[in-house]
Amino acid sequence: MRRASLDPLVVGRVVGDVLDIFVPTAELAVRYTAQKISINGGKVKPSSAAERPKVRITGAPNNYYTLVMVDPDAPSPSEPTFREWLHWLVIDIPEGSDASEGKELMAYMGPQPPIGIHRHIFAAFRQAGLMETVKGKPAERVLFSTRQFASENQLGLPVAALYFNSQKQPAGIKRR
Repeated sequence: MRRASLDPLVVGRVVGDVLDIFVPTAELAVRYTAQKISINGGKVKPSSAAERPKVRITGAPNNYYTLVMVDPDAPSPSEPTFREWLHWLVIDIPEGSDASEGKELMAYMGPQPPIGIHRHIFAAFRQAGLMETVKGKPAERVLFSTRQFASENQLGLPVAALYFNSQKQPAGIKRR
């Protein structure tokens, strides 16, 4: 039963804070140069996620997808006044292709949590076709709403989601 795969998203408050409950119908694979994100809630160092990852969405053939990456804990998990901070937004990603094959509406920005442990959420939405026009195209990263963007662009519920946790690395730690 696929519903069990949602449990980490519920426990991690991804469902509720950012997304509504959904049934996954596609696979979302995220790979940074040094690390593959394969489980929800895993830890990724900001230095490991500084460069844009390879992201592949596999679902039904001949579909296009929208990918959203947000941090709902900005600037601080105890006071997320910038919720949601938009890290990346790509539309028109062909099924089975890397996100780089889509149209980037907001360039990738790696995690830079100033304090506390932040969740970084990838959500994939199936499009009805190529997006001729985009409503609610963000001009800035702060106060983005994944739900509102999906609603305004008739994307419906996500078809896949994945998240990782990241926190500020102590000074003196070299980037790798």
